[in-house]
Amino acid sequence: MMPDDHVIVLFGATGDLAQRKLLPGLFHLARAGLLPQHYRIIGSSPKAYAMPEDAFRKHARDAVDKFGLAKPSGDAWSEFESALTFGTADPGDADDLLAKVETAEKELGGGARRLYHLAVPPTAFASMVGMLGDTGLSENARVIVEKPFGTDLASARALNATIHAVFDESQIFRIDHFLGKESVDNVLALRFANGLFEPIWNRDHVEHVIIDVPETISIEGRAEFFEKTGAFRDMIVTHVLQVVGFIAMEPPTSFTAKHLRDEKAKVFDAIKPIDPANVVRGQYEGYRDSPGIDPKSDTETLIAVKIEIDNWRWAGVPFFLRSGKCMPERRNVVTLSFRRPTVQMFPTEAKQRAQDRGNELVIDCDDPGWIAARFLAKEPGPEMRLSPTEMLFKYETSFHEMHELEGYERLILEAMLGDQTLFTRADGIERLWEVATPLLENPPPVELYKPGSWGPDSVNELVRPHHWYLPDGK
Repeated sequence: MMPDDHVIVLFGATGDLAQRKLLPGLFHLARAGLLPQHYRIIGSSPKAYAMPEDAFRKHARDAVDKFGLAKPSGDAWSEFESALTFGTADPGDADDLLAKVETAEKELGGGARRLYHLAVPPTAFASMVGMLGDTGLSENARVIVEKPFGTDLASARALNATIHAVFDESQIFRIDHFLGKESVDNVLALRFANGLFEPIWNRDHVEHVIIDVPETISIEGRAEFFEKTGAFRDMIVTHVLQVVGFIAMEPPTSFTAKHLRDEKAKVFDAIKPIDPANVVRGQYEGYRDSPGIDPKSDTETLIAVKIEIDNWRWAGVPFFLRSGKCMPERRNVVTLSFRRPTVQMFPTEAKQRAQDRGNELVIDCDDPGWIAARFLAKEPGPEMRLSPTEMLFKYETSFHEMHELEGYERLILEAMLGDQTLFTRADGIERLWEVATPLLENPPPVELYKPGSWGPDSVNELVRPHHWYLPDGK
């Protein structure tokens, strides 16, 4: 499906996000034939960071050359480059941007939709949104809002109120690149398109669920941002709990944005408020020595959380969530561990192996990703010896990568099409902050862990008698 003609405005066009993701992503969409037939892209910044049109085009070329999947060359680049321009906007002075938008719309023949991407700090959201409303630029428009969507319930409500003063909820696209991955859609396909899995996707068969998102990097110069947020606000609320919504939802009545988001919201409503006793907060050794970090900082760089979903499908099934910096691997893994058979008729040694490793369905959410069904099988030979084995599906060996879109690319395309399926709704994000309130008000103290480790020992205690899927096979 081809989007309508568009005028796309990138606020923060000279920033890091635009350089690494947005400009390369837009060119990849253009080269793949997924941008509208007619479009204009306007980079924007305050007057203090004004950039001539030629300089912006060079900036875009450098960004695409350094970070893009498709390199800036040939007719595809020439056509894309010709659609780029630049306009400045400050609160109370948006004449330059307004003129550039009007010119772009005239060049497109009128009737083009407007799409604004707010790739700016949250502190600038209110002034940007207010300017769009005051100038009439909000008409016939949609707006993409970057995370974080607040830092607690009060700030999330205030942010939503600010945006709703200008835009209807149907015009708002709260973006999280994590949800743009192919693997998120594949969770839905795996569950609802296959009679093999949906009948056992419940508390009668699933013993526990683990979602693990470790990172090998440190805070890498983001001290000011990370010290105010920590791993819980940065990863769990924004990313991981969103994935929980897709894993735990009931079958929607249709595969539409409204019905899918309704079911995800029901999951959020059923999550019990987080008990601080079910949380481990870790901090890697050396974090406090980083420039810009308080020497007595209590900010967590690792978080492990046990949550409970109090509904018919999941009552009694713990969900364990973990994310952290300076860990041994960078992974995005969802593991459903299934209950063991009630009666074990195998010899003692075989029975022990069955107890050590039960049946697991493992979904690797990295791009391109894979899915593995892990189970026990008999080893060849005269004795009954069980060994773990697996059936494995890999995207990279099953489909052509030419069809693959990076998370931001896919979500920008969905925003142009007006499909909000993979975007967060206002009531959903507010509910998650409500669930998080007990932890935010009474966080347990951080525990130190060595960089390159899987966290303090209490992380393993949190999940006993179960175990984390990562590291693999342990």
